[in-house]
Amino acid sequence: MSKVFRCNVMMAGRKRKMPALKGAATPQPAEVSPAKLNKKCENPQSAETELSHHFINNDLQHRLEEDFFKQPCIRLAKAFLGKVLVRRCADGTELRGRIVETEAYLGGEDKASHSAGGKRTERTTAMFMKPGTIYVYPIYGIYLCMNVSSEGEGAAVLLRSMEPLQGQPVMRQLRTARRKEGARQLKDKELCNGPSKLCQALNIPRCFDRRDLASDPDVWLEREPDTNPAEPDDIVSAPRIGIESHGEWAKKPWRFYLRGHHCVSVVNKEAERQSGNVMNNLDPSDVQSDTGQHKVKRA
Repeated sequence: MSKVFRCNVMMAGRKRKMPALKGAATPQPAEVSPAKLNKKCENPQSAETELSHHFINNDLQHRLEEDFFKQPCIRLAKAFLGKVLVRRCADGTELRGRIVETEAYLGGEDKASHSAGGKRTERTTAMFMKPGTIYVYPIYGIYLCMNVSSEGEGAAVLLRSMEPLQGQPVMRQLRTARRKEGARQLKDKELCNGPSKLCQALNIPRCFDRRDLASDPDVWLEREPDTNPAEPDDIVSAPRIGIESHGEWAKKPWRFYLRGHHCVSVVNKEAERQSGNVMNNLDPSDVQSDTGQHKVKRA
């Protein structure tokens, strides 16, 4: 089993060498050490001093700020679809992907949520923090999943799948480092088509837990310019995955994905056949989106 990537401190003011171009040939991506891509965990905002004026004014002009995250959980889970998640690594490398699948966990009476019943622990603290807070938790002891808090006590959205847009060679190296030696090369659509795969491909470490997606210098969300939000007919609403032991709560159609997208982790044909399925399976009293508070019926 490969070592879990550790977060390293990037020396301030360190100069980076630019690869020399030979003739008109396109430069090939160099091998990147996963350890060098990591960012320190302590005091993440200190890294803002390393961002150039050009970077802040240009590369971040499409960044989504805290107002975007101030939405009820289900609404935010759908609003994520089509947005671009960006991971800026310590060496300046940027990894980008379009979010194509999410799951909403409403907290409160949502028995499948880590914060069910208002349970607040050291692990779930991020779920109770302001909307836009990153919640990273381990599964099976070795993999990680990334969530983002929303409006609603203990509510958060799980980022399930993503379409790679930039940095695929680096993503492939990061994913390969966690696979058996000699395994076949991953296709682009396989790099981020699952919650733990997404964290591996974007090098999201555990120390990103409780960081603010609206202001963090190392990871943020963007709206693609000249791109309209996903239409209701483009969004499939289906039961969440991997929570079968929670009975009726496993049937709640709170997994959302872009219809027909090749990077979705699991396609639900039955849900896709339902006409206007986005909200048909939700009773109007299930979610009080106008107040930002979630009222979930008991199963």
